Amino acid sequence: MERVPEPELMLDDAQARAYASADFDAPHSLCIEHLQRRCTLPGRGRALDLGCGPGDITLRVARALPHWRIDALDGSPAMLELAAVAARRAGLESRVRFCRALLPRDPAPHHDYDLIVSNSLLHHLADPAVLWSAVRRHGRAGASVFIMDLLRPASDADARGLVARYAAAEPDILQRDFYNSLCAAYRPDEVRQQLVGARLDHLDLDVVSDRHLIVWGSL
Repeated sequence: MERVPEPELMLDDAQARAYASADFDAPHSLCIEHLQRRCTLPGRGRALDLGCGPGDITLRVARALPHWRIDALDGSPAMLELAAVAARRAGLESRVRFCRALLPRDPAPHHDYDLIVSNSLLHHLADPAVLWSAVRRHGRAGASVFIMDLLRPASDADARGLVARYAAAEPDILQRDFYNSLCAAYRPDEVRQQLVGARLDHLDLDVVSDRHLIVWGSL
């Protein structure tokens, strides 16, 4: 199946609320599980979350790394508003900072970080080099990198089957977005070529579910 790009930003309030209220516990738990398994992290540090959306992954990272500070970037005001509310409710606003930023135009709050993490940003990008250049720009030498994203299915029928399997109970708007995101995702061979072009091909890549891949390693 050929890739079909989707909008880079989720700006609509209803779309953001639907995404924030959806049940992503299984894939987000998988993300944190693999982050902790694949990356050897010190007890304290500073992490950067690229494309944080409504903040669920950011807050899970904060809970998993209780002595770390996390800066989280997103370009959608609707998403960031929901993320800020979630951080206050979780009592994590002292360690987590959400910032509006459009990559590659806007810088992160700090020059370098000990961990760069991103979940489900890559498939939104028309130019995937935007993510990989941000990883190189904001990660210090030796920083850990952990990226998780969707995997484009082999066919339209496979994409619709994944929507039926994992999002049948979700609102129509979320089912539509999930389908569009699957169609916009990259295949493993495409991601490997992106890593070669970014001079990050020393990072590892693995397929970890029927719809997710991860990239991880150290800079």
